[in-house]
Amino acid sequence: MTSSNTATETSQLAQLKNMTRIVADTGDFETMRAYQPEDATTNPSLILKAVQMDRYREILEAAVADWKEKPLSHKNKIEAISDEVLIRFGIEILKIIPGRVSTETDARLSFDTTGIIEKSRHLIDLYEKRGIDRERVLIKIASTWEGIQAAKELEKENIRCNLTLLFSLVQAVACADAEVQLISPFVGRIYDWYKKETGKEFVGADDPGVQSVQEIYKYYKKFGYETEVMGASFRNTGQILELAGCDLLTISPDLLQTLSETEKPVERKLSPELAQDAPVEKMSYDEKTFRFAFNEDAMATEKTAEGIRNFSIDSATLERLIAQQL
Repeated sequence: MTSSNTATETSQLAQLKNMTRIVADTGDFETMRAYQPEDATTNPSLILKAVQMDRYREILEAAVADWKEKPLSHKNKIEAISDEVLIRFGIEILKIIPGRVSTETDARLSFDTTGIIEKSRHLIDLYEKRGIDRERVLIKIASTWEGIQAAKELEKENIRCNLTLLFSLVQAVACADAEVQLISPFVGRIYDWYKKETGKEFVGADDPGVQSVQEIYKYYKKFGYETEVMGASFRNTGQILELAGCDLLTISPDLLQTLSETEKPVERKLSPELAQDAPVEKMSYDEKTFRFAFNEDAMATEKTAEGIRNFSIDSATLERLIAQQL
């Protein structure tokens, strides 16, 4: 892994940092120390991967030890330990980065507005009891109608939300109207869908994942929305470079390394000023029109559902690991 001490000031990563907030898309602390991002994002898949690594297994073991003798049912104990593992990772990450950590709610609550609100409040409460200011935490919620409505209520309580599994302008518009803090449109998964459907390889500005984020960014900036746009789920550095200038970009360890080792010039592709001339019309959705418009987008519908299923599987796998420890 390339250390931050050896990465040059002319690397593509350094150039990107001058125009975009760089976020580490990992649960690995060493990656954060090496590349010095401002923020970090986690999700059930990343946490599951991390707790199975020798150097992080002690986080899981410590959480189990703290809760093992508590007078709770087996099911409630496992849920409590799962939350504890997420919080412990988040706290360690916040010791390394200067900004915010994103902690995900249980994907199995994706269609339960009340459940999302209760879980989000609980996670924030766990952070605050350990002295972490809620402004340093983003609660990740799937961009379902129910998730967006939950985030709308949570933002009123100063619980900042990161709306994830977002694949369409329809979802982005609803998130902006709900005044959420941040959205995470998934570039790579959009690319995957179109590549599978068409059999074509997409490069640079022709990439439909890149185009989706560009469209969302321009819409937000043209109409003055304060919701932050964070490009996510990248497959290659070309996708990242096409979004140079986006509010934030969350990048995996391997792509952070590639960017830190490459010294080609980086051109800014997105800015609030350039967005003013974007040929987009303002839109708004209630529940019925949102559900219909979202359903009309086969890619967004399929990838959101797939993402929820996969995150749910990984959450259940983490619970099985906890059960084994108990």
